[in-house]
Amino acid sequence: MSDFEFMRSLPFGPYIPVDSPLHRLDPRARILLVLLFMIGLTAARSPFGLLLGLAAALAGWRAARVPIGPLFRGWRSALPFLLLLAVLQILFRSSEGEQVLVNLGPLPVTDGDLLAGLILVLRFSAYIAILGLAAAVMSESEVTQGLEALLRPLTALRIPVYDLVMVVQVTLRFFPLLSQTAERIAKAQASRGANWQPAGWNLIQRARQIAPLIVPLFITSLRRAENMALAMDARGYGALPVRTSLVTLHYRRADTLAVFLVILIVAAMLIV
Repeated sequence: MSDFEFMRSLPFGPYIPVDSPLHRLDPRARILLVLLFMIGLTAARSPFGLLLGLAAALAGWRAARVPIGPLFRGWRSALPFLLLLAVLQILFRSSEGEQVLVNLGPLPVTDGDLLAGLILVLRFSAYIAILGLAAAVMSESEVTQGLEALLRPLTALRIPVYDLVMVVQVTLRFFPLLSQTAERIAKAQASRGANWQPAGWNLIQRARQIAPLIVPLFITSLRRAENMALAMDARGYGALPVRTSLVTLHYRRADTLAVFLVILIVAAMLIV
């Protein structure tokens, strides 16, 4: 893999249109499944509950019949940062009244510190698995349709639901565009003598490589956002109060069963 292929190191890959039980679910059901899992992973406090959530996410990858390679590549890229956060959690966590296992100078390390570091790694690993699966089984149009249907009751409170959904849609479209732009900037800088040798687990060298990308990437993103706003205005976005759609969503029994199953899994994650 080339050092400039940033897209391949992302756990949130492109939508993969295959015929699987997850792909056949209603978009509203898939969005609810993701939200329930995220709530469960955030609220879970036990490593066993987080392991259950991670196992359920991996089972979802299996049921979706999509390649799991992007997930492992993205997790491997994020692993150094996860371990750094875990080390900081172990060293600087308040651990009064717990059994001290070892003293690293003035910093005591307790069994609770090690457990907190493990929980952090498991939680963020499960986040990566769930978000990567959501990106693989939901297209941008399905996310838009599902969010519009779920949030439509809020229009009675004069909340601009369609504008909020458009913000989400544009954000989803910007992720691959930002990655492609970063690749072009990195190649241009490397052709002018910038050091883009493989950094591996050297976080300092990696940060030095990424820092020069921030300013040109930020300027390019602002320019692209301005052009998109002008194009939307020229095409009459917002001229009508209500948007119409050619797609009609149908909520079936399988969607209800899937949501009920995930509710049971989340409840088990919080109990164990």
